[in-house]
Amino acid sequence: MSELNIATAVAVLIRGGVIAYPTEGVWGIGCIPFDGEAVHRLLAIKRRPVEKGLILVGADAAQFDAVVDWTALAPEARDRVLASWPGPHTWVVPASPAAPSWVTGGRGSIAVRASAHPLVAALCAQLGGPLVSTSANLTGQPPARDRAGLSPALIALLDGVCEGETGGRNVPTSIRDAHTGELLRE
Repeated sequence: MSELNIATAVAVLIRGGVIAYPTEGVWGIGCIPFDGEAVHRLLAIKRRPVEKGLILVGADAAQFDAVVDWTALAPEARDRVLASWPGPHTWVVPASPAAPSWVTGGRGSIAVRASAHPLVAALCAQLGGPLVSTSANLTGQPPARDRAGLSPALIALLDGVCEGETGGRNVPTSIRDAHTGELLRE
């Protein structure tokens, strides 16, 4: 398994690949959210049901314009979301009709985060859009907090691993409901 730099990782993603990369607190695995075949492969690797939905990470809020219905949020709720970015804050927001059901889990909402992690932001900026981001572990196992913690069995199922380090957080990012501000995951 080769270590990927950002340019090579983007090329792998464009070809429908699934990669591992460091995020704010844990290692993640991801792919292009609009590539249904890649997303279903990621779900199979994770042994994760599609109904659970997935988080998308991006370089900035504009990268979510195709999948988020910003007009369905009250202005103060939208401002709260945007004021928290870039940063380790994931928000469940109204999904636009263009949001793929394999990302939303069939719900009318979608979880999104504009990341402050330099590698994630650069990866999404060069890709020109968001990435699926789920922890780099099999369902039920603890997430990898460093490169050495990535399971060899998981790595064998991926198309590459990005070079880099996590942002040093001790926990995955928080998830909040954008309408209410309610904490859904600490």
